Amino acid sequence: MAVNEQLLLEVLEQIRPNLQADGGDMAYVGVTDEGVVQLELQGACAGCPMSSLTLSMGIERILKEHVPGVTRVEQVGGGADAANELYDEYAPF
Repeated sequence: MAVNEQLLLEVLEQIRPNLQADGGDMAYVGVTDEGVVQLELQGACAGCPMSSLTLSMGIERILKEHVPGVTRVEQVGGGADAANELYDEYAPF
């Protein structure tokens, strides 16, 4: 089943204020033919160790519930690389 991209974007906009309240954000990258939604976490979310939980238990759960055809949400860009850069910058050694 193809994902209704308009509905997907509307639901993402409803989720966005929750991320922004904690200093983060997300950028919609795309959706695959298999229903995999690709997002780039930004701001505080990009380097947060809880970002995978935010994606799976938060964003993915909501999207699967409200947008038919969504099978999974994956993080692209930023994310772990941004967290490693922050760690390298502030590591005491």
